[in-house]
Amino acid sequence: MPEIRLYDTLTRQKQPLRTPEPGKPLTLYVCGPTVYGRAHIGNARPAVVFDTLYRLLRHVHGPDNVRYARNITDIDDKIMAKAVAENRSPQAVAAEFEAHYFADMAALGCLKPDFNPRATEHIAGDHGMIAMIEALIGRGHAYEANGHVLFEISKFPGYGALSKRPMDEMIAGARVEVAPYKRSPGDFVLWKPSTADQPGWDSPWGRGRPGWHIECSAMIRGVLETDTIDIHGGGLDLQFPHHENERAQSCCAHGGAELARIWMHNGFLTMGETKMSKSLGNIITPGELLAAGWPGEVLRLALLSAHYRQPLRWDDALLRQSERVLHKWHHEARRVDEAELQKVEFGNLFDPLLNDLNIPLYISNMHSVVPSISIMKGIENLNYGDSPGDNDISRSILHLLGKIIGLDLDRNKSGYIATFLSDEQEAQVELYIKARSEKNWDLADAIRDSMAKDGIALSVNRHGDVIRRLI
Repeated sequence: MPEIRLYDTLTRQKQPLRTPEPGKPLTLYVCGPTVYGRAHIGNARPAVVFDTLYRLLRHVHGPDNVRYARNITDIDDKIMAKAVAENRSPQAVAAEFEAHYFADMAALGCLKPDFNPRATEHIAGDHGMIAMIEALIGRGHAYEANGHVLFEISKFPGYGALSKRPMDEMIAGARVEVAPYKRSPGDFVLWKPSTADQPGWDSPWGRGRPGWHIECSAMIRGVLETDTIDIHGGGLDLQFPHHENERAQSCCAHGGAELARIWMHNGFLTMGETKMSKSLGNIITPGELLAAGWPGEVLRLALLSAHYRQPLRWDDALLRQSERVLHKWHHEARRVDEAELQKVEFGNLFDPLLNDLNIPLYISNMHSVVPSISIMKGIENLNYGDSPGDNDISRSILHLLGKIIGLDLDRNKSGYIATFLSDEQEAQVELYIKARSEKNWDLADAIRDSMAKDGIALSVNRHGDVIRRLI
C-alpha cells in the first residue's frame, strides 16, 4: 500500500499519514461555511481541494476506511443580522444558503461528505458544546464572567504553536473585543448570552449560544467519535484564530490529546494581487460563474491548477486555459468501468498525489498520457473488449486518472461540447457530418477550413466520431 505524506502546518514539515487499522478509519474534518450568503469561488477552493484528498484516501485505503466531515455553521451573529435585516428567521436564512452551498459544491464535482454536521445539532448532549465547556471549566482552563464563558489562553502553554505568532501579534490580529470581564485580551468566548429575540439554549450559565470556535471542536468529537483525528483542513485564513483556538480548547478538554495529527491549509485565491474576500467586495460566486456558462468541471480544474498551499490568481485567462485542457481530454479519454480503477497500477504517474497532494504535477503527468503508448503496468487487468489498441489503453488510463481528482472525462459527453461551441458552430459541425456521410468532400473540407480559422479543429477518429478541438 503506498504511503501518503502531507504537509503539517503545526510541525512545518511533511508527515506520513497513518495506515488505518481495523475498525479505526482515517478521519478528515474540514471547516465548512457560515451560511449567511452565497459562497464565493475562494470559499470553494478548500471544498474542492479536500474533496480531492478525500477521493485519494478512498482510492488508496478503500471507501470503508475513510470518514470525512465538513460542517455547517448555522448559528452566528452574521446570520442573525441578515435575518433581522430581511425580517426572516435565522433558521430560514441558514437553510437557504446551506442549500445553495450544497448545490454549488456538487456542481464543482464535490462528493457528499460522510457527515455534514450543523452546529445547532451539537450544542447539548454528552459530547456537545455545553458538556465540553463544562469540562474546560472543571479543568481550570475556562471561566465564567458576566454571563459569558471564556477560554483562558494563559492556561495552555502550547497556545500559538499552530500559527507561530508572538502573543501580542495574535491578540492584535484576532481583533478581539475589549471587555472588562476578560482576564486577558486574548481570552476567547466559548459561550455568550442571548437576548429574548435572539436564538438561545439553556445552559448552566443562563440562556445563550456558543462561540464560533467551540462549535467545530464539539462537532469533530460528536461525528468522528475520537479525540484525535487524522487530518484537519481549511483555508489559510482559518489558521488563526479559529484553528489555533480549536486546538487549544480540544487539547485542554481531552486531557492533552492533540486535536489533529496533521493540519492542512490551502492558500488564498486572489483577484489580481489582492486576496478575494467578501469584506473587500472583490468576489465572484460559483453560481455566477455557472450562470455565465462556465462548466463546473472547468471551475474545478481551475481551482486545482496551483498547488493547494500556494496562492491562486483567479481570472478569465485561467478559466480559458482550463477549458482548453478539458476539451482536449474529453476527446482523448475513453470511459471504463469505475470498478476497474482499483485494478490499475499507476506507477510514478500517481506519485505526485502521494507527495503532499501535488495536483499540478499529477495534471502534468495526465498530459503525458495522451501521446503515450502502453506506459502503465497492470494493463492486462482492464476489460477493454476485443483486442484493444495501444491508443485505446492510453485513452482509458487518462479517464481513470481524471476520476481520481474528480474529473469525469468522457469524449462522448455531448453536454460539455455544447457549452464549448456556439449554436452556430454546432450547426456547422452537423453540416460537416452530413457532408461527409454524403461523400461531399469539397463541402466538408470547406466547413473544416472555415472552422479552423475560428480556432476549432475538426477531425475524425478511427471509430468515425467527429472530434472538436481548440487550436
